[in-house]
Amino acid sequence: MHAYLTTAAGRKIAYHKTGGQGPCVVFLGGLKSDMAGTKAVHLEAWCQTQGRAFLRFDYSGHGESSGTFEEGAIGDWHQDALAAVTELVSGDYVLVGSSMGGWQALLLARAAPERLVGLVTIAAAPDFTEDSYWANFTDAQKAALEAEGQVALPSDYMEPYIITKRMIEDGRQNLVLRAPLRFDCAVRFLQGTADTAVTTETALRLLDHAEGDDMRLTLVKDADHRFSDPACLALIEAAVLDVIEASEQ
Repeated sequence: MHAYLTTAAGRKIAYHKTGGQGPCVVFLGGLKSDMAGTKAVHLEAWCQTQGRAFLRFDYSGHGESSGTFEEGAIGDWHQDALAAVTELVSGDYVLVGSSMGGWQALLLARAAPERLVGLVTIAAAPDFTEDSYWANFTDAQKAALEAEGQVALPSDYMEPYIITKRMIEDGRQNLVLRAPLRFDCAVRFLQGTADTAVTTETALRLLDHAEGDDMRLTLVKDADHRFSDPACLALIEAAVLDVIEASEQ
């Protein structure tokens, strides 16, 4: 059974939290994915074997939470994530962000660094509304976005995404690769080289842009965007352990 958190904006956020020792591992899912995804559920089970606290949740317009996907935008989901870690996690936490959740993890790290003791991203997609969507829109798509307020984009992984004008404009208010991005905790970026949604160049750009004393990027040859075969899941576990151990030194 899921519990629900009602945010200050009135959105109902479905979540699943398991108790245990800290720091709490918080999973941030990708665009149009939900907390029942392979990585989220696997990490939860792994944390249980470790006796470690774990939180997974659905952004508004995703999974079991209120609202529709088309109503949402990066800033809304950032507010949801901030509410989740503020209201549901006591003490320190480690963020594990997948794809769009990687962007969300970077936003959270920037907005609320006080209790963040480690960061792991999986195929992080910072600024994708600008650098992937807007940058690759045709003139016809840009005109449709202006006239109709939305365009439909095909996906390799599910039905087409409806991308709204608001999502593009809101994304511009939440870019992380255009301003200083400093981490005072251990950071591990994971990226597959066969990822068709997020390029290796994006991962290298993030590594180059971010600042911190303990930061590593691991490239996995032939891993795709899902990054959820047994070897990749083991790498995620190792990265989480790595940043937790670094925080305890």
